[in-house]
Amino acid sequence: MFDLILRQARLVDDTLSDIAIKDGKIAALGTVSGEARETRVLNGEYYVSPGWIDLHVHCYPKSPLYHDEPDAVGIATGVTTVVDAGSTGANDIDDFRALTRGVVTEVLALLNVSKVGLITQNELADMANIDAAAAREAIARHPDFIVGLKARMSSSVVGDNGIAPLERAKAIQQENGNLPLMVHIGNGPPPLDEIAARLSGGDIITHCFNGKPNRILTPQGALRASISDALRRGVRLDVGHGSASFSFAVAQQAIALGILPYTISSDIYCRNRINGPVRSLAHVMAKFLAIGLSLPQVIDCVTVHAATVLRLANKGRLLPGADADLTIFDLRRQPVRFTDAGDQGLQGEHLLVPLAAVRAGVWHMTEQGSVEHAFSL
Repeated sequence: MFDLILRQARLVDDTLSDIAIKDGKIAALGTVSGEARETRVLNGEYYVSPGWIDLHVHCYPKSPLYHDEPDAVGIATGVTTVVDAGSTGANDIDDFRALTRGVVTEVLALLNVSKVGLITQNELADMANIDAAAAREAIARHPDFIVGLKARMSSSVVGDNGIAPLERAKAIQQENGNLPLMVHIGNGPPPLDEIAARLSGGDIITHCFNGKPNRILTPQGALRASISDALRRGVRLDVGHGSASFSFAVAQQAIALGILPYTISSDIYCRNRINGPVRSLAHVMAKFLAIGLSLPQVIDCVTVHAATVLRLANKGRLLPGADADLTIFDLRRQPVRFTDAGDQGLQGEHLLVPLAAVRAGVWHMTEQGSVEHAFSL
């Protein structure tokens, strides 16, 4: 007896499969015989993928700058796992973890290398905020919650400290099992070339397609040599759209050069969710369909790639034994004008509409699915 069977789910390669779930895990795929306590018959009408992972959100509700509710940016929009990217440092991580225990969405955290987190815009302007002992103790307390580190390396954050906060962050990383390190890039100083030179395999550059002068492309439109070198070392590019960090022109030029994002993330919080330009991870994903990526490429960026970069062994794949986190969605043909962080437009022809999600084996309707009554059975 299974807990849940999805019948005739349409996978992103357009094949049909049953998906059986038991005890919060995927139990079987293909043509599944047997009964279940709950059955949903999809008849090939809706896509099912591994649960979407948003690698870069801000969902610590008490953050004074960038805040939201985890389920509002998570399960309500078809995202089964959200990763808060540095809203909290060692000072507030205990409180943040406690607040996440009662939500449906799985919440993970990248610990800000500044112990004060995002209580101010310039958390790395005071080097005293980088407390290696406090970071080590926080990671030891919450090894299943803290899955990496976050360092914001732009002038408004580091002040006069230049590259020094990143060097400290790399030392903290090495002292804690080489956890993944996400590095925010924006306006310099420090110059992007100095940042990229210090990154190693598995590190993540977020806001990779920002349109600021300190971007991954040269003024002539070529990829910076420092970024090319970093990619060869295994550094990963993450979108991190946000309110001010995504340019269609940069993304289109980079992709034309063969430089694709490894992960697509939203950098969502209440203001850019409600008033745009982010709205949801699905909305950001649809922008990359408009740019020219295929549906399987886009889905990989929020499933297997996101799980790989954060070393989440049981997520991001449709395999027996994997976590039973799934996203059920429609690829809807609908003309739409997308805007980037600079209010530049791009015409698209498709929207991704998340209708439901399975989280730890339990079926949940999304906001859109509830409105449309897509699943009344």
